[in-house]
Amino acid sequence: MNPTRRRRLLWVLGLVAAAGVATALVATALQRNIAYLYTPSEVLRGEAGETARFRLGGMVAAGSFQRTRGSLESQFRVTDGDAELAVRYSGILPDLFRERQAVVATGRMQGDIFVAEEILAKHDETYMPKEVADKMGKAHQKHDVAAPGGKETAR
Repeated sequence: MNPTRRRRLLWVLGLVAAAGVATALVATALQRNIAYLYTPSEVLRGEAGETARFRLGGMVAAGSFQRTRGSLESQFRVTDGDAELAVRYSGILPDLFRERQAVVATGRMQGDIFVAEEILAKHDETYMPKEVADKMGKAHQKHDVAAPGGKETAR
């Protein structure tokens, strides 16, 4: 192999290696920022991972909301119809946050408690995030109950 071809081959190999490293770095950065949505049942089955950051979706369980007097620390339970998971949040809750309403919390598990970094609540009476609605619809089908608003779930 003559020196010119060798030099070109080394440049091509160097470019391919650099592109591979850049792709790996981008994929790693994107993976860290992805937050998958899980229901309490899926979390309790261990599908969310123990240290991963993820979104927890479901309904705020009736009678579960508690707030420490004089602080922003609040605790409540999120349910999907099959299971409930305790959530702890320190911060200002959205105005539309209330029991028996859809909620999406982003955070991590610490032991048996989900520690939320961010809480999102529904914005009107008919809205529920699509991912939560799909998973809650499956729970309604499983338990053979009518969906909220009197709509039957498709079978």
